[in-house]
Amino acid sequence: MNEHNIAEIRNLAGLATPMALRVAVTLGLPDRLRGDGAAVERVATDLGVSPVALGLLLGHLAALGIVERAPTGYRTTDYGATLCSDADNGLTNFLHLDMAGGRAEMAFVELLHSITTGEAGYSRRYGRDFWADLARHPHLRESFDRQMTHRFRDQIPRLVAGYDWDRFSTIVDVGGGHGTLLAAILAANPRVRGHLVDLEPTATEAGRTFSAHQVEDRVQVTARSFFDPLPEGAQAYLLCDILHDWDDEHAHRILARCVAAVHPAGRVLVVEPVGGRHDNTEFDLAMLVIFGGRERRVDEFRTLASAHGLVLDTVIDLTDQRCLLEFRLAGTG
Repeated sequence: MNEHNIAEIRNLAGLATPMALRVAVTLGLPDRLRGDGAAVERVATDLGVSPVALGLLLGHLAALGIVERAPTGYRTTDYGATLCSDADNGLTNFLHLDMAGGRAEMAFVELLHSITTGEAGYSRRYGRDFWADLARHPHLRESFDRQMTHRFRDQIPRLVAGYDWDRFSTIVDVGGGHGTLLAAILAANPRVRGHLVDLEPTATEAGRTFSAHQVEDRVQVTARSFFDPLPEGAQAYLLCDILHDWDDEHAHRILARCVAAVHPAGRVLVVEPVGGRHDNTEFDLAMLVIFGGRERRVDEFRTLASAHGLVLDTVIDLTDQRCLLEFRLAGTG
């Protein structure tokens, strides 16, 4: 019996540390214990939690190096400051149990259900699917929008520079969120006009993004679901990190809306991780358990699109995480 392997697998499978980090962030402990720190009893009183239980949690966080013992009780280490709310690294949203990212991660407790049925575990855990949950709880939608904006932030320069966006006079960003990508495309290509479609209040925030980038005179914003008819006649319909959030049935509905609206000589552009190229196995499981989606492979995209008369022209590696798949209508060049 290999004791090292047993210990390693036990460490991989253990839930104590992942949950301790999530609870620490949810309670705001890294922020509260900055500087000189504070005594367990004082923090417990402020938070309305059990001092004995909080002491156990802080003891484990100290073993992880997130906090350290101090004359005053416990204080956040430089390492632990990575979990502070102002660290601007996306971890708070990913771990906080009452933000979109952290809440969604807890759907992994339903992974067996997802593997058995091929369906999302999120609705089984929370009684409604991810998108209905966002609609019901505005603070979740707000945190989700922030999460998406943060996730793209560092990749936007390469997404913009890696493709000839200037070939299109008009681009509709379908489900474009706060508009950070479309704003960057328009800023870099002064001849291009844009149109963003997303739900409220996301659409309103996108308008502010376009104003901040001084491109508001070349862009429209429509507050609408992408399951409804899209603005017609544009030369390009951009789906960035959209299709992997949906099962095939809903992905077909989204593509059908794009095909119904696109100019006959236009393009449907899909930007997202692609299975076998830039996918991540953990993220792949997350797409399944949260949304019932997945990171599709090139041949799966080709099959999905062909049902709508779309032909895959090219696949471009834009970043180390995302590809661009360019589709045209069959019979056009």
